[in-house]
Amino acid sequence: MFAVETPPLELVLRGLVIYLVLLLLMRVVGQREAGGLGLTDVLIVVLIAQSVGGGLIGDSQSITDAALLATTILFCSVAVDAAAYRFPRFAALVKARPRLLIEDGRLNRRVLKREFMTADEVRSHLRLHGIEELEGVRIAYLEPNGMISVLTADGGTPQAASKPPLA
Repeated sequence: MFAVETPPLELVLRGLVIYLVLLLLMRVVGQREAGGLGLTDVLIVVLIAQSVGGGLIGDSQSITDAALLATTILFCSVAVDAAAYRFPRFAALVKARPRLLIEDGRLNRRVLKREFMTADEVRSHLRLHGIEELEGVRIAYLEPNGMISVLTADGGTPQAASKPPLA
């Protein structure tokens, strides 16, 4: 049950490669799909669940293998965050930034196209902030967590977007 079935270096390398590949793929796909969680949060949840799954049910790897792989993935997450904190150029590669979605009532079509959003979807999000018309928006950003933050043209702060009711 506790025997190491796979060489430890192989587990560490597998964890490192999978983490970096998935991080890159999630950055390419875009930030809109992540919802309220940050991209790295989603990445960690998926990787940890997959890495320890076999160890929990005992069909493909030992508990020790799963623990080492999960530790490697968590270490990668911390290392990427630390490197992004210390090296701004690296942060620009691995951390999502807010994207300018609306400026002075005009939609940024490049961002819409990049994030596969329609103008109707943006208007729907604005209504959640209590804004009926694009002209009422001075500036709006698509935030890294997928939410839209809005500053109104009149200088006021719109109401907070409401959260969907729990089922």
